[in-house]
Amino acid sequence: MPLDDADVREILRLIDESELEELRIETDGLSLHVVRRGGSAPAPEPETPAPAEVDGITIEAPMLGTFYRAEAPGAPPFVEVGARVEADTTVCLIEVMKMMNSIRAGVAGTVVEVCAENAQLVEYGQPLFRVEPA
Repeated sequence: MPLDDADVREILRLIDESELEELRIETDGLSLHVVRRGGSAPAPEPETPAPAEVDGITIEAPMLGTFYRAEAPGAPPFVEVGARVEADTTVCLIEVMKMMNSIRAGVAGTVVEVCAENAQLVEYGQPLFRVEPA
């Protein structure tokens, strides 16, 4: 008999209330393996230094999607640090549901920082580039 979401939630609740350290359940269509961490706190994340503040205007992601600096793998990036851009200059692509959206600078100036990583997910409002206005 296959398990549904309510069954899995009930199993997790029972594990939480028990003293089990590990449980493995395998059925047709489901494999569940739960390991309790033993109550110890997770290791703290190493502190990363704050990025240096860069003056200028931030070009932000207008949507959630995958950020691409170039039109194709192996192609040169649309812009590099030091590149002069105009308001209508395409600076990157953001892929949303297999559709490529050209992102324009929206400002004239010089690119002073690339803030996002190529081929990584960006959130709405996340900084993509910083531009020193002309």
